Amino acid sequence: MKLRHLVLIALFVGGFWYLTSHLPSHLRDLPLVRSLRTADSPLQLTEADAAPAYDAEEQNNIAVYKRVVPSVVNITSRQVVFNFFYGAVPQEGQGSGFILDRTGHVLTNFHVIEGANRGIDVQLSNKHHYTAKVIGTDKVHDLALLQIDAPSLEPVTLADSSQLAVGQKVYAIGNPFGLGGTMTRGIISAIRTLGGSGGAHIEDAIQTDAAINPGNSGGPLLNSHGEVIGINTMIAQNGADQNTGIGFAIPVNTAKAVLSDLTHFGRVKRPSLGIVSYAIGPDLAQQMGLAAEYGVLIQKVIPGGAAERAGLHGGNERAYVGNTEILLGGDLIVGIDGHEVTDPQDIASVLEKHQAGDTISVTILRGRRQMMLKLILGEAQAATT
Repeated sequence: MKLRHLVLIALFVGGFWYLTSHLPSHLRDLPLVRSLRTADSPLQLTEADAAPAYDAEEQNNIAVYKRVVPSVVNITSRQVVFNFFYGAVPQEGQGSGFILDRTGHVLTNFHVIEGANRGIDVQLSNKHHYTAKVIGTDKVHDLALLQIDAPSLEPVTLADSSQLAVGQKVYAIGNPFGLGGTMTRGIISAIRTLGGSGGAHIEDAIQTDAAINPGNSGGPLLNSHGEVIGINTMIAQNGADQNTGIGFAIPVNTAKAVLSDLTHFGRVKRPSLGIVSYAIGPDLAQQMGLAAEYGVLIQKVIPGGAAERAGLHGGNERAYVGNTEILLGGDLIVGIDGHEVTDPQDIASVLEKHQAGDTISVTILRGRRQMMLKLILGEAQAATT
């Protein structure tokens, strides 16, 4: 009797094995066979035979990340502040930056390291930490140049940001919320003038919808080739200190214009015409009897400045526009280097592309007479144009 039971069990197990393993596929899907096959294994996973190939866009995303992430650093600035009771309170701020050359120069935002009176720590992608030295800062453009002493550094490649286009694909790599090595993607949403520190402006600032959050500041904004086109600097806020879909980056060409001065002098020798100016529109031009509807009226020339050396004239007759006192009779600037000038921002845009010591051509109206003068740019010392 026992032998017969053993034989029946063996036949049953063998039959079950045959039904679930060796039947043709069209018979395996019969309800009875399917229920037998899953009776002891209710969870059935469908697994891919192999990892799928990356499409062209994914391959480029991965290539950009692998190329640039070794060049992006995390920056921690340390400072001590005093509370209401004059007690020392240590604080830390975090941001990002990127390596410019193999000698250890690192570019970041000024606001990332501002007030760091207890040192600046730079962490590379390999997790090694180095103490940074501040080479120079440019508060107006929110830039700071640091240097670390570290081996085997991988510098970024800087692009030309003068030919950027709205709709162009961009990537941001940085340290958002302390999460190092994070990459986000988007497009250039707009190129516009951005208000900077102390009422200054940054020309051709890059607006993007790539996610930029606290900690991204100072990190690179990249084109699809992995070249730096901007330095991530701020986000538009709606009451919360987080990404809103609108971020801004300083164009890399602006950074190029100041890096030489920061390296050699530790500060930016910002070019200046050496004038105090006032923008003229068509209504005011008609009231003053000017020969042009737009331009920048020179109120004063700074003694010893570039405008005075070039022979430009300031005003000598007091007048009022509302409650604002202005001086009439000075030269009206209508062009610089062939570019039309309608307000001081046009002058700032031209000067952005020059350094102190460069020679420019200034077109003016002196009364009804148009003149062109050569002017050697001076160095800005005060709040003048």
